[in-house]
Amino acid sequence: MNDSAIKKLCVSGSVLTDTSGRPVRLFGMSTHGLAWHPEVICEEAFDSVKYEFHHNCIRLALYTSEYGGYCTSGNKAELMSLLEKGIDLAVKRDMYVIIDWHTLSDNDPNIYIKEAKEVFGILSEKYHALPNVIYEICNEPNGSCTWDDIYEYALSVIPVIRKNSDGLVLVGTPQWSQIPAAALKRLLPYDNIMYTCHFYAATHGNGIRQNLLEALNGGLPVFVSEFNICDAFGDGPANMESAEKWLNILETYDLSRICWNLSARPDTSAVIRTDEGIKRWTKADLKDDSLWLMKHFMRDKT
Repeated sequence: MNDSAIKKLCVSGSVLTDTSGRPVRLFGMSTHGLAWHPEVICEEAFDSVKYEFHHNCIRLALYTSEYGGYCTSGNKAELMSLLEKGIDLAVKRDMYVIIDWHTLSDNDPNIYIKEAKEVFGILSEKYHALPNVIYEICNEPNGSCTWDDIYEYALSVIPVIRKNSDGLVLVGTPQWSQIPAAALKRLLPYDNIMYTCHFYAATHGNGIRQNLLEALNGGLPVFVSEFNICDAFGDGPANMESAEKWLNILETYDLSRICWNLSARPDTSAVIRTDEGIKRWTKADLKDDSLWLMKHFMRDKT
């Protein structure tokens, strides 16, 4: 990697910047679960994200609890190898890469806190010298998990990362990362932290938009690390009216955003029509809703 081609990320107040203080916005794709779709961790797919879709970031979703999850039935060595391959492919292309500890059905990230500390300890030590790597320590806390629960989890996990790296850390928020304003009552005592907001435009409307605005107007640094314009199950028809309202907020506040998901699944949220054994995808390989999404949300004006 050309060290001058990509800058270290810093959080200044509520704004993501480089080390010169210039604002930075990340646009990118999230993989689906690595255990289920390892095929996208390849040169051709990453070339598509960088050179065809013009994105500067990719998110690698390592599920923790579902079938094949890292902390349940998954092969830990194989999943770690796949994750590291994805990091290396992104770094080779001068892209930022998010290590997504994809908590979901485990509700409270404290359930697998031991494994989280082990994984983030290994990866932050290995990649500590690279400005590319971003650590998302809990994808979507949900159920009865409160901000206090997430806060205590972060107090244990972030120091493991900080022992090796001062890189950007993303922290999930309650109710599937839909309540970012909850973090305003008790901010984490670390530098270079952002709090996540997730939305699916066909399901999530004014209530969650207002919560995001409350967080932003309260000075919270927010990163949209997962979104789409379909429903919250990643399927169903897109809602363009709701999507436009979300887009207005993201543009007004210059928010970084990561789209779910880079795969050829039948779900609406999967942006590719077919993988055909994986080639370098072009816009002709995108689903119709995904073309609209790329143009409006992902700054692809070509």
